[in-house]
Amino acid sequence: MILVGLAGWGDHDTLYPPGTGAKDKLRGYSEQLPIVEMDSSFYAVQPKDRMARYAQETTESFRFIVKAYQGITGHLRGKPYYENDDDMYSAFRESLEPVMQAGKLSAALFQYPPWFDCTKENVRVLRDTKKRMEGYPCALEFRHQSWFVPEFREKTLSFMREEGWIHSVCDEPQAGVGSVPTVPEATHPEFTLIRMHGRNVGGWSQSSAPNWREVRYLYDYNEEELSEWLDRIEQLRTQSTVVGIIFNNNSGGHAAGNAKQLMRMLDLPVQELPMQIDLFNL
Repeated sequence: MILVGLAGWGDHDTLYPPGTGAKDKLRGYSEQLPIVEMDSSFYAVQPKDRMARYAQETTESFRFIVKAYQGITGHLRGKPYYENDDDMYSAFRESLEPVMQAGKLSAALFQYPPWFDCTKENVRVLRDTKKRMEGYPCALEFRHQSWFVPEFREKTLSFMREEGWIHSVCDEPQAGVGSVPTVPEATHPEFTLIRMHGRNVGGWSQSSAPNWREVRYLYDYNEEELSEWLDRIEQLRTQSTVVGIIFNNNSGGHAAGNAKQLMRMLDLPVQELPMQIDLFNL
């Protein structure tokens, strides 16, 4: 099974009729696309009742990727909200419960920062994290090239398989050590995640710029670039029961269009908004 979706549901105006309110967008999204990545959970662990509402208002077969809180993955700058790691992990697990119990959690996504390199200490961090998250499906994404250099590539993949990590396979700019190559290998038999970040090489490493988020994911995939993924997706589909594909190139509003373009190329059904009729130009 192949599921194609987007990072977030609030910023993709082409998915909704004009005037759609924020509270109605997730329901409308779930009627068009089968999976979504929730990013708000990265900035703050979401209240359990809110997560329950998200689970209730989406279609029965809908699936969530929930991005792990930034304090867990080492991105947090400033004073920690939680007194200790036990409280932080407990809060995140509790937040996931409603989606997990509804059968709608494809994975909690642990995306580690560019300074999280391949060291024994960081391997221990990953083991500890996976143990703390026991019982929940967990996807792992690196942003430091050292995990996939030739001498460590197979060791990294073997470690992920042994620990039960779902591989988050990336399409992203090749911009030095702060980016990873595309490694189309599944590490979990049930699910593999693909995240399409765009290929804006010039904007990828500008985290010091005030508008870096707007620049990093500013990209529109062309048909040739999407075609490169057809064989990879098929390969991954033979290794995992479900392959989830998330388009994260949101900055210029290209993600939804690229997602539906890929769906057509994969012969997946695509639902479009009905044409808006102008009553005064008949």
